[in-house]
Amino acid sequence: MPLLLDWLLRHSVAMCLLLHSFVLMTFCFHHAATSCSKGCYCSETGEGVKTVRCSNTRLGEIPQDIPNDTHRLYLDFNNIAAVPADAFRDLTLLVELDLSHNIIAKLESGAFRGLNERLQLLDLSSNRLMSLNKDAFGNLKARTNLSNNPWHCDCALQNLLPTMELDPVSLAGIVCETAVPEEYAGKPFLLAKDVDFCNVSKKTTDVAMLVTMFGWFTMVISYLVYYVRQNQEDARRHLEYLKSLPSKQRKSEESSTISTVV
Repeated sequence: MPLLLDWLLRHSVAMCLLLHSFVLMTFCFHHAATSCSKGCYCSETGEGVKTVRCSNTRLGEIPQDIPNDTHRLYLDFNNIAAVPADAFRDLTLLVELDLSHNIIAKLESGAFRGLNERLQLLDLSSNRLMSLNKDAFGNLKARTNLSNNPWHCDCALQNLLPTMELDPVSLAGIVCETAVPEEYAGKPFLLAKDVDFCNVSKKTTDVAMLVTMFGWFTMVISYLVYYVRQNQEDARRHLEYLKSLPSKQRKSEESSTISTVV
């Protein structure tokens, strides 16, 4: 009987320690998923809507410790230069994402992967975007603000923008800093409905091909003219040489030279 009690006591202590460890690990994982990012300010409404503000905190990249239950995320007025793939993959509850007033010049493929139809507003205004990678957005349907970026207006941008749900502010705010054709530089891109940038690009390519072909044709003709003239000069010199030879030898070699030239 004492042996049985001793066995039960030892195993009860072990089970208690194991249960305590499990509870502690669960708490740590939950805390890591729901605590606030370092240097940011977090708030939560009575309905459980969490807002994380990391505005003007000199961030150089997207934080990796953003709570998974974040609904609104503000990363504006920082020094973020690029949005890497899967930067927000675990933030499935996000409804608003503000990346405005950074120095973002690149959106990598899959940058907004994981953000589903819950996302309602995406602000990319006042950055350094010149072009867009269509694979960065995936099937995102959020209203997107793209104003105040140094856009290069071309066929690719013209094809992509109609597939996006643009914020009304962007209608006059997407201005071409550079463009093909150049006369559209400095003009609102979406208001330039009278130009087909893709057709302009095709014409430019066609002209370049014609110029290249003309250049090769000119080189071939020049080479043929040079070749004929060089042969004529060689034949003339040979005939002059034959004239300086004795009569019989000259006649036989003249016949040979003439037949060769012919």
